[in-house]
Amino acid sequence: MPVRESYQHGTPSWVDLSTTDPEGAKAFYGALFGWSFNEEPAGDRGVYIMARKGEHAAAGMMQQAPEQADMGIPPMWNTYVTVDDADATVAAAPDAGGSVMMPAMDVMDSGRMAVLVDPTGAVVCVWEPKEHIGCEVVNEHGALMWNEVTTPDVPATVPFYNALFGWEAESMEMPHQTYTVFNLDGNGIGGGMAPMMEGIPPHWGTVFAVDDVAAATEQAT
Repeated sequence: MPVRESYQHGTPSWVDLSTTDPEGAKAFYGALFGWSFNEEPAGDRGVYIMARKGEHAAAGMMQQAPEQADMGIPPMWNTYVTVDDADATVAAAPDAGGSVMMPAMDVMDSGRMAVLVDPTGAVVCVWEPKEHIGCEVVNEHGALMWNEVTTPDVPATVPFYNALFGWEAESMEMPHQTYTVFNLDGNGIGGGMAPMMEGIPPHWGTVFAVDDVAAATEQAT
């Protein structure tokens, strides 16, 4: 089992689902990935649902805020990138071409987080770990394996992510578009591509590993 105990600055390390139906999400992902769940206090947000593979944290879930639902924001997975200093990363975001949606705040003893927006409008979270490092298991069935930003202008995001996380962009030509791999110290840790269909807003997506794509697709359906 690929168990993690820490993450380097600039590495996507955690994902959580903001959803209008946490119980439905638990039933779906529990069956699909073999996750178990436990709930932890989350202040005025109620509870935070921790998804686990065995004894290891795999992802999180939470009730979507009513104001987001009222705005028509759909349920979505959020990507968190580990940083050494959340406050310093927030301070650097405007000069790098981005903006701050939520300044750095403590999440009890778990860590310190902030929510940023890249130059094209894609939302990305940053995570300064304390008691919670992020995903404790990766790169196996039912665990996080990749994160990628979908935006019509990937090149416009490159200086932002380079300044904040040290990512270097590498372009790969594919049959219908150019795919960008973000490298950290020479290792691919994320990607970027244009939307496959019109009307899809800029966003960060989450890819989970499965042993059999066809079987997982049938089960999900």
